[in-house]
Amino acid sequence: MNKIHARRAALGDAIPTFVTAPEPRTIGIVGRGRQLITGNFLFAGLFVEGPNLSIWDIARNHPEVIGEIHGCAWTDDLVAVGDEKARTRAQTWVYDWIEQFGDGRSAGWDAGVVGRRVIRWINHGPFILRGQDQPAADQFMRSLGQQTQFLANRWHAAPHGVSRFEALAGLIYAGLMLSGMARHVDAAVKAMAIECHSQISPGGAIATRNPEELLEILTLLNLAVQSLKAANRRVPRGISQAVEDIVPSLRALRHSDGSLTRFHGGGSGLEGKLDQALADAGIKTAPTVGLHMGFAKLTGGRTSLIVDAAPPPEGVMSAKGHASTLGIEVASGRRPLIVNSGSGARFGTEWRRASRATASHSTLGIDGVSSSRLNTDDDQLSNTPQEVRYNAPLVENGRRLELSHDGYKNSHGLTHARILQLSTDGREITCEDLLTTLDETDKGTFDAATNASDLGFKIRLHLHPDVQPTEDGPHVFLTLKSGETWVFSHDGTAELSIMPSVYLQNGRLRPLGTHQVVLSGHAMSYATRVRWSLAKAQDTPTALRDLVQAEAMDDVEYTPGDFE
Repeated sequence: MNKIHARRAALGDAIPTFVTAPEPRTIGIVGRGRQLITGNFLFAGLFVEGPNLSIWDIARNHPEVIGEIHGCAWTDDLVAVGDEKARTRAQTWVYDWIEQFGDGRSAGWDAGVVGRRVIRWINHGPFILRGQDQPAADQFMRSLGQQTQFLANRWHAAPHGVSRFEALAGLIYAGLMLSGMARHVDAAVKAMAIECHSQISPGGAIATRNPEELLEILTLLNLAVQSLKAANRRVPRGISQAVEDIVPSLRALRHSDGSLTRFHGGGSGLEGKLDQALADAGIKTAPTVGLHMGFAKLTGGRTSLIVDAAPPPEGVMSAKGHASTLGIEVASGRRPLIVNSGSGARFGTEWRRASRATASHSTLGIDGVSSSRLNTDDDQLSNTPQEVRYNAPLVENGRRLELSHDGYKNSHGLTHARILQLSTDGREITCEDLLTTLDETDKGTFDAATNASDLGFKIRLHLHPDVQPTEDGPHVFLTLKSGETWVFSHDGTAELSIMPSVYLQNGRLRPLGTHQVVLSGHAMSYATRVRWSLAKAQDTPTALRDLVQAEAMDDVEYTPGDFE
């Protein structure tokens, strides 16, 4: 049906014009733009080097990246560079798309992808049209009109979530920015309000629990709201309410360094994108105490700690979900300290699966088993924790989280409990991890599991690549680029080691090597307890001027098999 409607739309011969001069509303990365100009293509983990290749050669030869390339988000990166070479490359590839795919008989005509592409083409219309003659300008504008007509007919075919918001935002934006397209706006606005009601909870959460997807949805809603207000049109309460709900959630999912927490397939977001989205929303509401999209946050001084404190997503919504229950991230000032490995989706299938395991997160895991299992047939999570408990009692001189999950109950009879406390001044984090049985049934399951095999466990703290660990007896000194030093200590119940780890980040050619602090032990009784702490060294000042710029991190050739 997409192909049928694409071909019908391609028969349209109307040539719209811009109602008002577009302005760039999407952010790109200069480094990625320069890579494209030199012929280095990185999409969804695929890296192709070819100075003489077109971007459409990459899409044609590698079906797994068709959607990413046809969405034309790469125009953001070329516009970020902004010079003559970048403009020539953008113009060439855009007009190549019109020649090769504009008739609707080939790829690139999924509703979400078309919405993403239309937004970029309008945003960067002046950049693309600069220096073009009238026939070329007409060709570009005619294609925009055809794609807008396609969106009007096919937005409802986009899957719920980010893809449908892209389709509807693209239709609203195009309807208000292109002459003769306003007839499509009312229906699209009504549909977006319905989508907000069905997909965004009153607490500002989405079912995938992916923070970066929530940021992307807010960015699309902001675009729709700004476009409607600029055209003196009413913004439905359903859309404005969704924005009001999302903003406090995103603030709660933001670390002290300004980045998003990286859970369930989401990254930290492009630099500046979160700030821009929050500013565009114009909502000053602060987050309330408690869970936001299933995450709990502790703050003290210049330190932030965020923990995954709810069951992972379920069913089709878990396609990007991770077995990260009770995993933590910690940032000190503008420096990440404790992280999870991140999403390996951009680095291929093996990295994608490895990054979703419990071992890739900063939490306790039983050796060889994740707290949620990953199906091999549909990539969804199964056997997930059914009960995740959260309590945040008031304590003296700090804040505490009392958490537990039953992800190992059916297989091993064990519940993982974790008590985290952050001091008011942010200088000390204490943690108590407990593996325990809760009743006689659990004890029977535990006995059977220990009779079958040795029940080992590991508590992992994955370090950001900028953190340098130094082991000294029962302690590990963690030195940040800012000059801060944190000291990791433990009660001696488990064996301490520093092991290799990996940091997976969008925009990198390959995974980055880093380290993890690991406490290894064996559960040999019905209750096993391990206590550990992170504290700033005594000579580390409470506040310091962190002016050190981030250095380029080397890409290293790793495979998932290099790590446990």
